[in-house]
Amino acid sequence: MPLARSLSVTSLSGLEEWDEEFDLEDAVLFEIAWEVANKVGGIYTVIQTKARLTAEEWGENYFLVGPYVESNVRTQVELIEPTNPVLKRTIDKMNSSGCKVYFGRWLIEGSPYVVLIDVAFTAWSLDSWKRELWDLCDIGVPWFDREANDAVLFGFLTAWLLGEFAAQSEEPPHIVAHFHEWLAGLGLVLCRHRKLPIATIFTTHATLLGRYLCAGSVDFYNKLADFNVDKEAGDRQIYHRYCLERAAAHCAHVFTTVSQITAIEAEYLLKRAPDIVTPNGLNVKKFSAVHEFQNLHAQSKNRIQEFVRGHFYGHLDFNLDKTLFLFIAGRYEFSNKGADIFLEALARLNYLLRVNHSDVTVIAFFIMPARTNNFNVETLKGQAVRKQLWDTAQTVKERFGKKLYESLLVGQLPDVSKILDKEDFTIMKRAIFATQRQCQPPICTHNMLEDSGDPILNCVRRIGLFNSSADRVKIIFHPEFLSSTSPLLPMDYEEFVRGCHLGVFPSYYEPWGYTPAECTVMGIPSISTNLSGFGCFMEEHIADPSAYGIYILDRRYRGVDESCNQLTSFLFQFCKQSRRQRIIQRNRTERLSELLDWRYLGRYYISARHMALAKAFPDTYMYDLHKPTSTSGFRYPRPASVPPSPALSRHSSPRHSEAEDNDEDERYDEDVEAEKDRVNIRQPYALPFKNKSSAVPGANGNGDGVTMENN
Repeated sequence: MPLARSLSVTSLSGLEEWDEEFDLEDAVLFEIAWEVANKVGGIYTVIQTKARLTAEEWGENYFLVGPYVESNVRTQVELIEPTNPVLKRTIDKMNSSGCKVYFGRWLIEGSPYVVLIDVAFTAWSLDSWKRELWDLCDIGVPWFDREANDAVLFGFLTAWLLGEFAAQSEEPPHIVAHFHEWLAGLGLVLCRHRKLPIATIFTTHATLLGRYLCAGSVDFYNKLADFNVDKEAGDRQIYHRYCLERAAAHCAHVFTTVSQITAIEAEYLLKRAPDIVTPNGLNVKKFSAVHEFQNLHAQSKNRIQEFVRGHFYGHLDFNLDKTLFLFIAGRYEFSNKGADIFLEALARLNYLLRVNHSDVTVIAFFIMPARTNNFNVETLKGQAVRKQLWDTAQTVKERFGKKLYESLLVGQLPDVSKILDKEDFTIMKRAIFATQRQCQPPICTHNMLEDSGDPILNCVRRIGLFNSSADRVKIIFHPEFLSSTSPLLPMDYEEFVRGCHLGVFPSYYEPWGYTPAECTVMGIPSISTNLSGFGCFMEEHIADPSAYGIYILDRRYRGVDESCNQLTSFLFQFCKQSRRQRIIQRNRTERLSELLDWRYLGRYYISARHMALAKAFPDTYMYDLHKPTSTSGFRYPRPASVPPSPALSRHSSPRHSEAEDNDEDERYDEDVEAEKDRVNIRQPYALPFKNKSSAVPGANGNGDGVTMENN
């Protein structure tokens, strides 16, 4: 199946410019998701980062609805009295009827209002609501599926909230309800069944059946049209969940997905093609000068190097200045996230570096949480030895400095042979002996509970990469999320990413892919695939993604071995880059961050809401979405100057010799190239809403001349 661009909103210039203002004065937006103020997965990031832009658009008429989780509320939410009189009457009525509904501000950027519903408090209604669900939709939910039970409770309560809000309104309201994922989808189905005056939107970030099928190692994309979806869902005991998701997709006025690859998946598995693709964005912080984020990279890299010095004590026979840090991060889904193909490519890369006598060393980090039993003793010992060596060096340095100072005071040059005495040499020898190690540096930083059955460790045993001195590729498996309070690697995730050289995400199933997007925003090159939403987005909107440090691995039209060879080639070519080439590439990668800014991508959600209002209230709202022409797609062009990769070299490409590097310095002007890219990319766009407290600074109807805020 070709990845046809069927929707105009999958192209950056596909959305028509809004000449008329969309009057939202009497409209109210409810955004409903299980991950509102409740971090479970990636949807939390979507809602949290998008909230500021949506709050600017809708002002006091924007409310997020989620579950009440006390541990999260204590740290994330400020509970207050409802500011909207209609919503206050609604919450009071529900609370007096046996519910527990809370109102507050979510303490994130934008400080949006949140309505939090205590699902457990109304668990006494579960059986009656299940019976009603069966009578209405013929969907039966088994008693043992706790997650589905929560979905039933949450769905009925959100439908109750929306219906009560509509009933309490003095004038017929224009309500938009945006539901995310199947856990919130039942509320949408009930709203439509009860014929509430609500414009509904349903967004699937990843189809349920798609996740389960890919986890089962099937040829998912080539057999997408052949699946018997009812049988497949039944075989995996998720038929009731699948029915809830499919019902929500079909009942919604507007159905959206987060990427073109997921749109195709939804069309075959949920039997409805999305109306709009709404790519996920981030809140991008722009630096006033290019060197600022490069300095952050250098600082974070130094911290990673300190960890590496301790981890490889006794075997630190490689040059850290010629060491590249690669990483893969995310949920521990060995095949779906591409850890299997990454490990195989690392083994092949190790062979290439050795036979080519390369002086480059590669350290690959696997940041994937798994079941562990505390830190590995050998790993902790390494950091202790490193610290002890540092303290020893500082002690000797102080003694040396004191003797040097006293010698210079009396006007004499020091006798170097006497400035270090026997005690100093003894201290240093003892420190050297302490670094001796009889075993190889550990692969895993923690004690795994299921060491013998762990897929990453078993694959490492098969390919034979045991961090030996002869290997040019080393592996560190950190089976825990990064934390700045860790005694082992005290860095948060953002700081760690900034210190690495390349993010590798060769996923087989990745509806969007926040990890490569976060790399791009921080100016770190990454490898993605044409089966991930991010990879498809970049491939469509950038003429030559690899020139900007976005390498797209073909996992759709190539076999596993061919894809592995392509990944190996990407990695090997990256290892051949000079330091200067990597700096140029990071500059280019960081400039792509504007493509991923919510100030830009938020317009797709705006379009979805306008479309839903027009469908639900055709007498009040009008919205026409035009099909794309062959020339409507926007392509971020290839840089005119220096290609970053030796594999893509042309006559203007940097070479490895000093003389040619100096010659390139004369021809390459970072400011000039950055200005070209800024002209090539459209600037973030915002609508002049009537009910907004303040418009986006510098925005105008044509999207020109917008100045990015330093947020």
